[in-house]
Amino acid sequence: MSGDQQQDAVRRHRPGRLSTWTTRRWLHVGAGLSLMLLAVLGVAGSWILARTESISTDLADVRSPALTSAIRLETAVLNQETGTRGYELTGRPEFLAPYRQGLQEERKHRSELARLLSGDDVRMSDLRSVQQAVGTWQERYAGPVTAVAPGTAADPAAERTTRGKKLFDAARSTMREQQDLLRADRDTARQDLREVIRLRNWVFTAIALVIVVLTACVFEGMRRGINRPLERLGRDARTIAAGDFGHPITPTGPADLRRLSAEIDSMRRRLVQELAFSEEARLRLDAQAANLQRSNAELEQFAYVASHDLQEPLRKVSSFTQLLQRRYGGQLDSRADQYIDFAVDGANRMQVLINDLLDFSRVGRVHHSYERVELDGVLDRTLSALSIAIEEADATITRDPLPGLVADPTQMGMLWQNLIANAVKFRRPDVAPRVHVTAVREGALWRFTVTDNGIGIAPEYADKVFVIFQRLHTKDAYSGSGIGLAMCKKIVEFHGGTIHVDTEYRDGARISFTLPPEQPESTVPADSGQQDTAPAAAPAVSPVAPDAVPASASAAPDVQGAARRTVTVSAKPEVSP
Repeated sequence: MSGDQQQDAVRRHRPGRLSTWTTRRWLHVGAGLSLMLLAVLGVAGSWILARTESISTDLADVRSPALTSAIRLETAVLNQETGTRGYELTGRPEFLAPYRQGLQEERKHRSELARLLSGDDVRMSDLRSVQQAVGTWQERYAGPVTAVAPGTAADPAAERTTRGKKLFDAARSTMREQQDLLRADRDTARQDLREVIRLRNWVFTAIALVIVVLTACVFEGMRRGINRPLERLGRDARTIAAGDFGHPITPTGPADLRRLSAEIDSMRRRLVQELAFSEEARLRLDAQAANLQRSNAELEQFAYVASHDLQEPLRKVSSFTQLLQRRYGGQLDSRADQYIDFAVDGANRMQVLINDLLDFSRVGRVHHSYERVELDGVLDRTLSALSIAIEEADATITRDPLPGLVADPTQMGMLWQNLIANAVKFRRPDVAPRVHVTAVREGALWRFTVTDNGIGIAPEYADKVFVIFQRLHTKDAYSGSGIGLAMCKKIVEFHGGTIHVDTEYRDGARISFTLPPEQPESTVPADSGQQDTAPAAAPAVSPVAPDAVPASASAAPDVQGAARRTVTVSAKPEVSP
């Protein structure tokens, strides 16, 4: 099923309005409902806790202390009655001490009860009834008895005693009723406290269950709405990554995840198209690479022919033209001597070009043995080899301490020899060359510079000087084959570095290049196993007539010379007949 058909099928089977909800909206709604439910349960729990604390406080601070004070009030009144009866019967004054102590305790406990029951009108009414009954007993019996002088005993059967007993019984009955009511209030408070505690336990159990249920719902919602669609999307992605690029991605889950799946599937379809195009391009590149490999093999054979097979006939031409010059020089006319000079010079220059081309082709092919190389020693040997040219030019070579590298020693010698030789050769007239070599560590590479005070290199030729056989001067101005800096570029890049001309330096020429301290992993010679020997079958080379040589060739920079204009040099001498 194609991608468009799949999207149509998804649109036809949408479950409803909720399918338009995104993950964020589901989370907002779920979090909102959960917070509302938890808020209701929290309010209920707070009210239950407040109610429990209120009942507990009332029971501990009011009901129980009030009952205790009422009992102590009754005890104080009993002490008064006992002292009064003893004094009435014996007339002894020591019986008045319990009476007076009872009066003090009565006032104390009555005040305590009044404080505890100050907010309860019903119980305050009961307290007033008790106070009235006790006051009546004290006024009609206890007061008159204690007012009698000591030493006078009363008649036990007297009417006052009988009346006092009735009044005390009435007061005591009132106090007992008060105590029963206070005890009933305490029991009611205890029962209320037990019920509130039971309700509190149920409420908090319900809160815990709701939290557990909400947690389970959140995890299940996350699993169904997010984890499962993402896992399915991941499985589809892994299937596609394994190579099944035609596997479709089915959108599932909330709207945003479905959009993400649809976008990824659209990207998959685009990748399928790009892969098809890339496969086609790869096939074309493979064909081009095969053609390039074949062309490189042919070029190697041509380089071998140019650098080996042409050496023998060229040596013959050079030898016989030189022999002709020595034997018949001066015996012919001046035009013949000029022709002989042109032939000798052309043969010599051709031999130099072939040797330079051979050296250029050997870079990375023949010399590729990496080992530890101390560049100070390499430069010393280079300066020794160039000592005659340096002495003739009165040149001064200075340098900073150079590091050791893992490189091919032969190529390092060729590199320094070309750079120093160019710096000495391309000097200003009547100015002694001054050359300075530096080495600075930049990150993982070493940067080297060769600075001179010569004629310099114009910025527009900064790239052309590294092209093989490019010259900026005629051979009469500066000798050379135009291969020096091209060979330097090939050596530096073979070792994993870069080389360029510093165009901002104006007092001469400055060549800057980088080299790694260790052998780069990607540097592997393409034909490291080959030796500089003849190929299995050299191509047939047709003889070339002199007239087939191009009439002129564009002169390009030989090495680091800076020319203000490009000079055209004839490939063969122009002479008059």
